[in-house]
Amino acid sequence: MQNIHKITGDLLAIGASDHRLSRFENIFPLPNGVSYNNYVLIDDKTVLMDTSDSSVADQFLENLAGALGGRSLDYIVIHHMEPDHASMIGAILRLYPGITVVSGRQAFAMLCQFYPEHASVSHLEVAEGSTLCTGRHTLHFVAAPMVHWPEVMVSYDDYDKVLFSADAFGTFGAVEGSVFADEHDFRAEYLDEARRYYANIVGKFGAQVQTLLKKAAPLDIRIICPLHGPVHRDGIPFLLDLYQKWSSYTPETDDILVVYSSLYGHTESAAQAAAAQIHEKSGRPVRVYDASETDCSYLIAEVWRCAKIVLFCPTYNMGIYPKMLTFLHDIKALAVQNRIFALAENGTWSPVAAKLMAAELCTMKNVTILDTTLTIRSVLLAADAAKLDAFTSAVAEA
Repeated sequence: MQNIHKITGDLLAIGASDHRLSRFENIFPLPNGVSYNNYVLIDDKTVLMDTSDSSVADQFLENLAGALGGRSLDYIVIHHMEPDHASMIGAILRLYPGITVVSGRQAFAMLCQFYPEHASVSHLEVAEGSTLCTGRHTLHFVAAPMVHWPEVMVSYDDYDKVLFSADAFGTFGAVEGSVFADEHDFRAEYLDEARRYYANIVGKFGAQVQTLLKKAAPLDIRIICPLHGPVHRDGIPFLLDLYQKWSSYTPETDDILVVYSSLYGHTESAAQAAAAQIHEKSGRPVRVYDASETDCSYLIAEVWRCAKIVLFCPTYNMGIYPKMLTFLHDIKALAVQNRIFALAENGTWSPVAAKLMAAELCTMKNVTILDTTLTIRSVLLAADAAKLDAFTSAVAEA
């Protein structure tokens, strides 16, 4: 059955959600599913904005046919060639043989890689500043390289003031009922997943997101239509402010994150004791996570939210405990900046984890590693109270 939503008088949302996929990009858990968003503009010419993942192919094609209402499809605009948005391009080109594909030069090169049989398809190459008039509507194209693939473009409809933002402003999570964020409790239902999506998918490319925000600043944006998650028509300043913070690596809050690894519970116990003292001394919320039990994508999202990160790690095979090492590698790979790190280690005979963690972190830009570290010999004892007090005071006062 068709599931079509009206965005404006001429713009329809025809996407679908997938609850069966367990991991996005086969990495990031999807406990609440994911949406694949597509939009159809009905004007003198008809325009399809991107396609969907093949997992929702039937719903997507049924919605598209219903939205067109018997009309043919004149254009397909490709904002992003990642397969979760491009898997159905081949089917669209077969179903609508007279269609013209609109995209940038790099996207056409990728199109030929994914669909060599369609290398000669009718196409219109656009670039920064190009426009496409469909009747009442004119789409203005803006290059957005590395947000988060090199070929990404966004487009702006100057008639309805709609920004088609590709993967920018997207979120994990299925979209059900209304497609509009303001008809959900966005902060309760989607904000954490929007942050996790940004930090893990786009986070490394903060400079490129900053460039896109500057390009978008002069536009009168009344609706944002992303490729994942709900459509935004209210709270846009709040969303833009979040992206300004996230892309400039500015902590969203002054909260404190404690992440620990623990073989037998002793390092966990020390981390919990430290967290209680840090909260008491700082007056700030402290969130505590087990790196072995919490998927790294959630830890990365918390790094984007929090100003201070406290790491408790046992020495393991004369190195860093593997789950903590994975977390550190992700922090580095995503180019985290402007954070304060505090390091604690545990070791029964030769604790070296703090020194090794510092070596991983010191290569990063604009991070502070506190000089005060905490070393535990097997178990945090009453005799360690002064050391713990000095460590937690250093974190609270940093």
